[in-house]
Amino acid sequence: QVQLVESGGGLVQAGGSLRLSCATSGRTFSTYSMGWYRQAPGKEREFVARIFSVGGWTLYADSVKGRFTISRDNAKNTVYLEMNNLKPEDTAIYSCYAQRGSDDFWGQGTQVTVSS
Repeated sequence: QVQLVESGGGLVQAGGSLRLSCATSGRTFSTYSMGWYRQAPGKEREFVARIFSVGGWTLYADSVKGRFTISRDNAKNTVYLEMNNLKPEDTAIYSCYAQRGSDDFWGQGTQVTVSS
């Protein structure tokens, strides 16, 4: 079992920045692919970014490419999402996940609100 706790959300003006963190439990963090999804009110959950366990390869949704950066610190069992040039349409609850094989675990989410 992996427990994930997100932090770093909040209210920011358009054009601003936030850094989300997702701290995980367990000793095998480095073996999990980690990522972020978001869900805006009335919309389906959508993929944001992913960082693989091997090689540090990353994937991004087209809507955040060039603005968001995902990274991980295996020594701290933490994954980060640096969000720059935020837009009102980035407003959502952001949740991190950990995936390895058929197992996946989710955090509770953190609210990000971008005002225009």
